[in-house]
Amino acid sequence: MKSLFRLAGAALALSLAACGNSPSGESAAQAAAYPSQPITVIVTFPPGGGTDLLARRIGASLQSRLGQPVVVENRPGASGNIGARAVAEAPPDGYTLLMVNSSFAINPAVYRDLGFSPRKDFQAVINVAFVPSVFVAPASSPWRTLGEALAHARPGAPLPFASCGNGTPQHLAGEMLARDTGAALQQVPYKGCGPAIAGVAAAQVPLGVVTASAAAPLIAAGKLRALAVTSPERSALLPGVPTVAEQGVRGYALDQWHGLLAPAATPPAVVARLNAAVAEVMRDPATQAALREQGFTPAESSPQGFQQMIESDMDRYAAVARAIGLRMD
Repeated sequence: MKSLFRLAGAALALSLAACGNSPSGESAAQAAAYPSQPITVIVTFPPGGGTDLLARRIGASLQSRLGQPVVVENRPGASGNIGARAVAEAPPDGYTLLMVNSSFAINPAVYRDLGFSPRKDFQAVINVAFVPSVFVAPASSPWRTLGEALAHARPGAPLPFASCGNGTPQHLAGEMLARDTGAALQQVPYKGCGPAIAGVAAAQVPLGVVTASAAAPLIAAGKLRALAVTSPERSALLPGVPTVAEQGVRGYALDQWHGLLAPAATPPAVVARLNAAVAEVMRDPATQAALREQGFTPAESSPQGFQQMIESDMDRYAAVARAIGLRMD
């Protein structure tokens, strides 16, 4: 127990130091009393998806550590922009948080008017998990490797690939593969990873890129064939499936991250308190085991480290979006 208190205190001190100075006045009073009321975590996608499952798992464990209810509220729509706007406009007191995934870093490149600034209106709290995507083919396909699939992508006759929707990480995963290999690929956007998986399993589309966690049950059941995972290393969920990079596409990597954000100007000490508490949840062996079974790789980070990762991905995805002329409005 003493080590946990030392760990939380160290995280608080590091976060305050990184923010430049210690809170004073009203900020210090808020931090000392935090939390004194229920915390709402807004999820930008519908119930039952990976981001929602993460929020609910973490929220349930967070309640016992913070001593206040943690309420998960789903506000899907516009690729996550509706929920993000609600948090951007919420009071910066630590009682309204946003659970997001990599789509948050993609949206600035594909939407002209978000109604908020992803760089200015939020404070990163912590990165909690990664999940790779996986290139899949129907079980009836003759392809055993990604290279065999790409051999059928010819100029003038592009190879269709199913994605989880326009502007999703899976869409960009396919476009990055086309860019890095020169293969002619044509996206077929579905309304979510579930429909995309069903479309590939039914052989409506010869290739798909979907989240590994969602595809794993059908891969295990023999209804889909996994060709490559998009992460820099093999997935513990699909250990026998090689990465895209292993199959000759050097430097290729796309891991979909998930994490918590707070409104900008949230007191540094409140952010540090949240970071330490969530990090403690993510170190819990039961939490780690449950998330790994669902295909996630548990993670933790400092607020500053997560902020840097988000901004780096904004720049990276903006370059891909410009290259393919991707716009959603």
